[in-house]
Amino acid sequence: MPVDTKRLRGPEESQSPWLFVEQEQQSPPDEREDGRRKGQVDVRPIFARCGLVSQAKGSAYIESGKTKVICSVYGPRETERKDETDMKFGRLVCTFRFAPFSCAKRCGWIQSTQEKDLSLALLGSLQPGLCLHRYPRSQIDVSVLVLENDGSALAHAVTCASLALADAGIEMYDLVLGCSLRQEGSDYLLDPTFAEETQEPATESTENRGGMMVALLPSLNQVSGLLCSGDLEQQPLVEAVAACIEGCQRIYSVAQRCLLTAVKKKNPPPDG
Repeated sequence: MPVDTKRLRGPEESQSPWLFVEQEQQSPPDEREDGRRKGQVDVRPIFARCGLVSQAKGSAYIESGKTKVICSVYGPRETERKDETDMKFGRLVCTFRFAPFSCAKRCGWIQSTQEKDLSLALLGSLQPGLCLHRYPRSQIDVSVLVLENDGSALAHAVTCASLALADAGIEMYDLVLGCSLRQEGSDYLLDPTFAEETQEPATESTENRGGMMVALLPSLNQVSGLLCSGDLEQQPLVEAVAACIEGCQRIYSVAQRCLLTAVKKKNPPPDG
């Protein structure tokens, strides 16, 4: 058979290109977008470091998924408002802010009502873990900045602020760790993302639907802060608190290693 040398000859055997197209695998109905499952105590992987802000007395940075939080601690120093000075206890001041580029909708520089409410929630969660009686007539300033918000911002802000306070050498009864949860009917989503926090419910029923944030002193096994919203019955509420407590306990080892690394960096062991 004559051969046409001016054309590219195709292969003698050919296969359908559809064989090389990746088939979409349907995930189970209880699986979340990041691979975790509903109703399972599984937090996102956490990266934490202390001592990143040189101008502050103590600082910490936490990255969980796409949520990024940095905290700086200043003080103890003499309080500015003499009329609010407590002769026996120190004063803790917390500021919670979202960076303008941290959310899908750009935030303003002026502190919003939501940020003020989150600042009060942060203060209430941290205060039981501090030995404020050791700092009479003093003020400790905690400044939290959310660099990127992909859900559970307040819970990670509590953990980040606790690491920054420990890095600053502030005496504490225990670390304060935070974990959040989103209840959806009979299932809960631990450490939810921003999309899971803001998604519309699949059904019109509003029973057992809401959010929760728990702050825990892990060594003492005491809850220092509890923030709940929505409509939750008694039994789902108890199960949600237990799941958040277990989530905080899983973060505890990461926080311990972070502080141990920071201490070794500041005070390296002598060459022996």
